[in-house]
Amino acid sequence: MKIDDIDWPNWDPQQRATLLFVIKDGQILLIHKKRGLGAGKINGPGGRLEPGETPYDAAIRETQEEVGLTPTDAVQVGELHFQFVDGLSLFATAFSATQFTGTLTETDEALPFWCDVNAIPYEKMWQDDIFWLPLLLKGQTFRGFFTFDESTMLDRRIDTSPA
Repeated sequence: MKIDDIDWPNWDPQQRATLLFVIKDGQILLIHKKRGLGAGKINGPGGRLEPGETPYDAAIRETQEEVGLTPTDAVQVGELHFQFVDGLSLFATAFSATQFTGTLTETDEALPFWCDVNAIPYEKMWQDDIFWLPLLLKGQTFRGFFTFDESTMLDRRIDTSPA
């Protein structure tokens, strides 16, 4: 399945989700995901929107629930569009933050850890992350479009705009 095979302007995702990456002092907060889509992979805190919830509110809530931190300066940096061969379609809003309150805590959903931004374990993450996470780290806005067959990325396109 190629990116150009999808009518993106009329594409309507089945699910909406968020990702939030806390970056502080040359470190990025990542999680070992324990359950749900991507279980076993490394990612950032995030999850699906609840009815009536904004992406921003969901990003803050999911970060609180998964790792015990409350980001206080989250900004939207990107949009991610995922179409899977099995029919799953997912739209994720990506945020970054540098300030937070709370205490980092392991939960049933995630084992959080700080990682040097120059040593991100992309080989243990979703295959698309290596193409857009560096943009997020630079504060550059982006829109990513990806097709997957289970956890194998088939095609990608990333549109960027100046930070």
